[in-house]
Amino acid sequence: MSNSDEELRRRKYEEALEVKSLRRIISAYLNYPEAAEEDVRRYERSFRRLPVAHKALLSHLPLKYQKLRRSIKRFHAVGAYFTWVAKASLEEDFVLLNLKLMWSFVSVSLPVPIIGSKCLIGGTGMCISKNSFFIFEMLKAFEPPVDMSQDDDCCEHQGNGSCDHLLTGDRDPCSCESASVSGRVHSSKSGEAWGGNEEEKNENCCEPESGSFPVGVEGKTNTHKGGCDNVTDVKDQDVSDPTDSSKDISSVHPESPDRLDSMHHFHVPLVDVDKVRCVIRNIVRDWATEGQKERDQCYRPILEELKRHFPERSKESPPTCLVPGAGLGRLALEISCIGFISQGNEFSYYMMICSSFILNQTQAVAEWTIHPWIHSNCNSLSDTDQLRPVSVPDIHPAGAGITEGFSMCGGDFVEVYSDPCQVGTWDAVVTCFFLDTAHNIIEYIEIISRILKDGGVWINLGPLLYHFADMYGQDDEMSIELSLEDVKRIAIHYGFQLELEKTIETTYTTNPLAMMQFLLILVFLLFFLLQLRNLY
Repeated sequence: MSNSDEELRRRKYEEALEVKSLRRIISAYLNYPEAAEEDVRRYERSFRRLPVAHKALLSHLPLKYQKLRRSIKRFHAVGAYFTWVAKASLEEDFVLLNLKLMWSFVSVSLPVPIIGSKCLIGGTGMCISKNSFFIFEMLKAFEPPVDMSQDDDCCEHQGNGSCDHLLTGDRDPCSCESASVSGRVHSSKSGEAWGGNEEEKNENCCEPESGSFPVGVEGKTNTHKGGCDNVTDVKDQDVSDPTDSSKDISSVHPESPDRLDSMHHFHVPLVDVDKVRCVIRNIVRDWATEGQKERDQCYRPILEELKRHFPERSKESPPTCLVPGAGLGRLALEISCIGFISQGNEFSYYMMICSSFILNQTQAVAEWTIHPWIHSNCNSLSDTDQLRPVSVPDIHPAGAGITEGFSMCGGDFVEVYSDPCQVGTWDAVVTCFFLDTAHNIIEYIEIISRILKDGGVWINLGPLLYHFADMYGQDDEMSIELSLEDVKRIAIHYGFQLELEKTIETTYTTNPLAMMQFLLILVFLLFFLLQLRNLY
């Protein structure tokens, strides 16, 4: 077999892994309402086992369960309506489903779609804005980065064994990472579908996560070996019909017009659905008024130091800033709004699907209503607190005043930014809840030192809750877990000079009205990169 044939085989195998992974992640989102309803059934079964006298003392609980179930049933009614619309659209736009769609960020100022945040059901003008409806609209707008109609059976025919360990398809969006978006601002590559094997993680759902993706003027999506192709800038521009409902968002072949409905039968482990619930809580942190306190505690110190160290931020030649582990994109957007060409980098599909929707499909402030706290009955002061709605987003991304060149890029930080063309590219790098997501934290620090310009600034905020620590399994995940003292020593070795160190206390995706709050003590580090390029 020639080298070119072997390379083609390898690429097909990697893409098949990505398709398999993405199908599972989309299924996790689509299984969310069913899993939520099962929770309600479990509550009801426990209630029915109570003695009659005890039930009398809790006569309000059946009404609470009805409220929870009502939101779920609304989703199923809307889902049936959407499936009908999708069928009609498929008959006219079937060919679109056979295209290899590239995931990219498009204009955030699109017209209101035909099926928007309001829907008529049974003649009533009821606003369906519960969690499930938000998720369905989000998936409807998602454009997969790979051809979802292809078979992924090749995974099982490779000589290297099973790929089941990849099937969770993503880093846990609720681990202690901070997501970011990242892409190149200076050069553009024609893009292949961004891919790469995504690794399974089992972090605590209450912890932060990190990842990366950039939003830039030039298009790029990350290929498996690096690069950010096919990312377009987030501002007003002509785009294809935003009302097209024929986007392939399921594991079912496009020949089946029932692909959306049948996805509900592709069941996934409940741990996958838990990641969806974590994403919903992350939406509050990044895009709701209720998350402002956490953003002020974490993002504001970063923004203030960037403004202090880059007082001259001209529109003609703005400084550049990379945000690895950008999550849902708010920090990268805020950095753009203070005059930087900001680029986020995110690895998690769970995060990227959601951030793309918020950044590109939002029409107005408080357009959506979610209920982020309904999945836990523990530590609630009242049922009203648990069931209370949260409006998102708190700002309209398209009208936030972003700097031209804001970009988001999906892919693994190491693979994307190890590219030689990234050397000496960035004026600043911001790692927020990101550094401890590494298998090898030294590799992260080394790459950051390479991609910064001489005299560039690296700001880090986060814990050292290493995501691959204490993972006992057959894969024996590599995990280098250093103390803060060692992290600073390694940074100095790679040419950094520590200017500022302090601690910050904060929570992460915490219900502010809950009786229990997890307080994190984070380290805030600000480094300068000295002129030591001879290290490389």
